[in-house]
Amino acid sequence: MSKKTIKDVDLKGKKVFLRVDYNVPMDENQNITNTKRIDATIPTLSYLLDQGAAVIIGCHLGRPTEAREPKFSTKPIAAKLAEIIGRPVKWAEDCIGEPAEKAAAELQPGEILLLENLRYHKEEKKNNPDFAKKLASLADIAVNDAFGMAHRAHASNVGITAYLETVAGFLMEKEINYIGKTLEAPQRPFVGIIGGAKVSDKIGVISNMIDKVDTIIIGGGMAHTFDKAKGYEVGTSLLEADKIELAKELLAKAEAKGVKVVLPVDLVVANKFAADAEFKTVPVDQCPPDWMGLDSGEKTSEEYVKALEGAKTIIWNGPMGVFEFDNFAKGTLAVAKAVADATDKGAISIVGGGDSIAALKKTGLDKKISHISTGGGATLEYLEGKILPGIDAIANK
Repeated sequence: MSKKTIKDVDLKGKKVFLRVDYNVPMDENQNITNTKRIDATIPTLSYLLDQGAAVIIGCHLGRPTEAREPKFSTKPIAAKLAEIIGRPVKWAEDCIGEPAEKAAAELQPGEILLLENLRYHKEEKKNNPDFAKKLASLADIAVNDAFGMAHRAHASNVGITAYLETVAGFLMEKEINYIGKTLEAPQRPFVGIIGGAKVSDKIGVISNMIDKVDTIIIGGGMAHTFDKAKGYEVGTSLLEADKIELAKELLAKAEAKGVKVVLPVDLVVANKFAADAEFKTVPVDQCPPDWMGLDSGEKTSEEYVKALEGAKTIIWNGPMGVFEFDNFAKGTLAVAKAVADATDKGAISIVGGGDSIAALKKTGLDKKISHISTGGGATLEYLEGKILPGIDAIANK
């Protein structure tokens, strides 16, 4: 079902409550060290202002435990946003009550107001209806552009929808279109690439992928649990012994559905977990007892590349090895290059997860990917096929 977006509503002269994810990293002096999350919302914000709306921005920062820890104030974000968008940004010292109401009432079309941290009120995370109603009273319409918290039902993204029509911003729309619609009706062949350290983090994703894809590539630390399930020696490699049976079940499920599973055929093993470790390449079933697998080997990379040839849809989550160490980054780089090449040839490629994105950026190939998901936990749950409350609550077309 498609969701309403900011292009489906009349915004002229309206006060808009815009929920964003400005949970940005800061140093000890409250200087913002990375503005990526702010930059990502500028198209939505610019559109709202161009349409003649007055924009009231709500966001959270960190995890304040006591009532109002100053280090979690959104005030520095207002200054940074003003610098990025090139126009003044007003700031209210609370998100509800008199300071917020007065500032919102005075706000004119084309102006921006940033509210204080929503999580200074514990009612936000509890999705408290009275708190949601107070937020809603500031505006005429709500816009949800915070995909990063779509898997959480809070007052500012779910509760508020009982009182205000809520539509998607451009960032949210992009995630729904790319991930949601791709999983519903993918162009085939459809290849899923799942890496990262632990099977337990990705069980839902692997299981859902087996229901959807033609081929699934499994790499990274989690592959050792699958290797062990096949009876191979894995040395001191990362292993989740309590997930071996599950790995067997997932392999059996894939076989029953006719889904091809690509697992490592060789490994780059090291004598310790360190950038300067001694390393060598061995067949997957010949890991020395006191060594550990830290990357996929060259033959495995060739298999991965072959599996991606001709793909029309690719979803990638998680690296193929310990890419932070240059000696163990080759498998991940090979996959990044193959995904970029497939995208050049017309495939739709979606990459999610901090490590995969960091690995892509390291290769400089991130510009070639169709869609880089901003979500973290929300992306994983979306890939698992779960209904995300933050998206579910947006008005349907």
